[in-house]
Amino acid sequence: MATAVERSYQHCRQLARERARNFYYGFWLLPKPRRDAFCAVYAFMRYCDDVADGETAAAEKSARLREWHQALEQAFAGNYGNSLILPAFHDAARRYQIPPEYFHELIAGTEMDLTIRSYRTYDDLYQYCYRVASVVGLCSLHMFGFRDPQAKLLAERCGIAFQLTNILRDVEEDAASGRIYLPLEDFDRFGYSPQQLAEGARNQAYRDLMRHEIARARAYYDESAPLIEMVEPESRPALWTLISIYRGVLRVIEQGVEQDVDQNGRKIGDRQGTGSSWNHRPAALTDLEKIVLVLRAALRRLQLRVGGTPDWRLLA
Repeated sequence: MATAVERSYQHCRQLARERARNFYYGFWLLPKPRRDAFCAVYAFMRYCDDVADGETAAAEKSARLREWHQALEQAFAGNYGNSLILPAFHDAARRYQIPPEYFHELIAGTEMDLTIRSYRTYDDLYQYCYRVASVVGLCSLHMFGFRDPQAKLLAERCGIAFQLTNILRDVEEDAASGRIYLPLEDFDRFGYSPQQLAEGARNQAYRDLMRHEIARARAYYDESAPLIEMVEPESRPALWTLISIYRGVLRVIEQGVEQDVDQNGRKIGDRQGTGSSWNHRPAALTDLEKIVLVLRAALRRLQLRVGGTPDWRLLA
């Protein structure tokens, strides 16, 4: 008969398969113990996102996050209540020595989404990105395995790159719903307004703003690239795949800006905006493109196993 921890891992694996999208492609390439740990930690984080994205009032969301915060503290004391997530989550966090404060930071970042609709400066945005994404990178670093303390800074930067990519991917949809993540100081700098973004206006100011934000994200990818060779060799294919997927999404976003097309590939040129919300699907790699990246990473893993030296350089 399966133990409570084993049943919890089964639940978390199923949840990751159904919900993890980009992350699960990287999970495929990990040895089973590390893969299971990623699924468990992902399930914990997914719960936070689901609360924030739910249809209930902000006060109820805040109450549920406080309850989850308390459940986190109880889990690290070995008390899981009726949760299907927490037994595996605690086992993974203990096994890979993930500091509990990372998870507290994540919940704090999720709470920011309940009350903050915009960020004045990039420093303000960085704090948010650190809490909701860099701590994910730091948790992942522990599960990947590392020895060089410098890897922590690079994992932080990698998380920032991922979150900036997410923000740019969803920028128009978020603006249409009244949420502006790009720093307001950048709108002022380029002479473009959140209102124009919400209305769908695309002009030279829009393109200049987006180019600036894309360049910022790419700089973080470049800075964090050495992280791949700082994690345990058996984890490198997974990390290479994850970074390649997210960097690929950034490339798709950039192509849309430079080619004057919307996210569905429609030619638009300059557009003043319609006052209506955007109707598009977010920029993404196709499943086939992701599978090709997984296969490339698998070939590099094979090179490792036969004593070779894989090339971990990222695609442009």
